[in-house]
Amino acid sequence: MTPREYDEDDVRIRPKRSSRPRTKDRPDYTTADLARVIAVDRGRCTCLLENSEQLINAMKARELGKKSVVVGDLVRVVGDLSGAEGTLARIVVVEPRRNVLTRTVEDDAGFERMIVSNVDQIAIVLAVANPEPRHGFVDRALVVAFDQGIKPLIVMTKCDLADPTEFLAPYKDLGIDHIAVARGIDLTELRSKLAGKRTVLLGHSGVGKSTLVNALVESANRATGDVNDVTGRGRHTSSSAIALELNEKNGWIIDTPGVRSFGLAHVERSRVIGAFAEFKEAIEHCPRNCSHDEVDCALNSMITDPAALARLSNLRGLLREGKLEA
Repeated sequence: MTPREYDEDDVRIRPKRSSRPRTKDRPDYTTADLARVIAVDRGRCTCLLENSEQLINAMKARELGKKSVVVGDLVRVVGDLSGAEGTLARIVVVEPRRNVLTRTVEDDAGFERMIVSNVDQIAIVLAVANPEPRHGFVDRALVVAFDQGIKPLIVMTKCDLADPTEFLAPYKDLGIDHIAVARGIDLTELRSKLAGKRTVLLGHSGVGKSTLVNALVESANRATGDVNDVTGRGRHTSSSAIALELNEKNGWIIDTPGVRSFGLAHVERSRVIGAFAEFKEAIEHCPRNCSHDEVDCALNSMITDPAALARLSNLRGLLREGKLEA
């Protein structure tokens, strides 16, 4: 048998990877329906269509990449918007955010976590006792609130256990609104402060956020927990943020999981100082490049009020943290 000669039919030509040419053009979603994200759970979002009572389930489109979607976001959605069981729409655009509440996870200073967006008010929830309230947590929350233009409101719970007056003293002259509540108390005053606003509740586990939400929204059914007697910390009962419409339908509250820490590594040093507005005049007399924690700092001689000194101590504590170095 003689060897066969090869011809052009024996040469294999690799087919093109795609017969469809790539394009940089992207679909135009400017006319897609608008919706507000009211819950995010394991990648699935519950959204409320704007100007409608229709709830839909949606997931983030691949073209959004690593861009996060959080409760409060105004988004554009396409696909099945009927809200029927088993249907799933796509979130294709996240509209520009008016503001965003973020924190740095203390265990990893490089990781910034968004909590919610587009809110009018932040209710900093603390218990008068069990667990004990911390000025440091309030000051951290105020830094982010002032930085993002969010109105702060301090809510003291469990006021049947102790008097919150002494704790609130450092904030008395700052114009920060506050309210004291206890189990079974009439919440008319609190409801009036929440009316017509989107308010996010922020606080440690065990301070009574979920109990407060259940009292404000009868259908909420948020799980509640106790404080650990050994550690003095609350047990997590909420695993994700959720927005709930108030019974009066003239405002929203956003319940969030209890936070163990509230890092500020994502906030520039100058913005941290700017959140302590009561020290602005004194700081103008500081030496150039003053760290505000040195012998020649003007704050040492110009701040004498006990309540203001407590706030100054908190400011210096934040600035001393390595994560806040310039």
